[in-house]
Amino acid sequence: MSEPLVRVTVPASTANLGPGFDALGMALQLYSVVEMKRSEQTTIVLEGRELQGVPADKSNLIYQIAADLFRKAALPVPELFIRASSDAPLTRGLGSSAAAIVGALVAANHLAGEPFTRDQLFDMATEIEGHPDNVGASMFGGIVVAMAPEQKGATVPYIRLDPPKDLQALVVIPEFALATEKARNVLPQVYSKQDVIYNVGHSSLLVAALAQGRLDLLGVAMGDRLHQPYRAELVPGLREILDEAMQHGAVGAALSGAGPTILCFVSSDEGRKQVEGFVDKVMTGHGILYRTMVLQPDVHGVQVETQK
Repeated sequence: MSEPLVRVTVPASTANLGPGFDALGMALQLYSVVEMKRSEQTTIVLEGRELQGVPADKSNLIYQIAADLFRKAALPVPELFIRASSDAPLTRGLGSSAAAIVGALVAANHLAGEPFTRDQLFDMATEIEGHPDNVGASMFGGIVVAMAPEQKGATVPYIRLDPPKDLQALVVIPEFALATEKARNVLPQVYSKQDVIYNVGHSSLLVAALAQGRLDLLGVAMGDRLHQPYRAELVPGLREILDEAMQHGAVGAALSGAGPTILCFVSSDEGRKQVEGFVDKVMTGHGILYRTMVLQPDVHGVQVETQK
């Protein structure tokens, strides 16, 4: 009898949304797929240009996470057939590593007979990734507000919200990668009291505005002083887009995760066309090659199907 194949589809995500640093994530309709089954020997197949250069042996992240889940469930680690593909570009700030982590955990958990709940898988994913924003959005869909627990191994507290109606994202992807580590290294160790108060106010207003669908408040609520001003030096065009996108049809703008992808929220086709023209002027002015995608929020999160 052939082994059943588990196919897991995982949405990409954007994190922070401006002031919600390491605490806010939103799932987007851009998908990675992880397929997994027990096998006589481990084989890893990586499909598509986005996964070029990723290791295809047992050092692969998906295999490592799957093997670790079997150990945590006190089960023998099987040889695995794994096939992975991703429409989300790597190291661009769209949660590609988070999607891989969630896909690996959910697929392995399914193969192992579901010893862990989704919430437990989310806790594991947060521990692996180091923060809950991207993995939460990929796991549950919609908008996830979460915080990393202070004690290692403690449950991650989170709230999931449905995205506001009519919200869509114009995603501006520059043709260069930016390592998360580099984007974190430009941040200061200490912030002024004014900047901390500014971010507490803005992120609180942002969550409330998202919860009530108040798109009119996003532009002001997405202001940030903790990471975007410092990362702007690594992402040409970011400063102008954050400062001016709302005058050109956007309802809000932010760096996506650690960047370099920039996110402009829009609520109409007319607004989107206006922002596209503005973004093109800014990026071309900086001599930056880029591509754009228009993405709706994903509300389903990770999806599993079993194929015989």
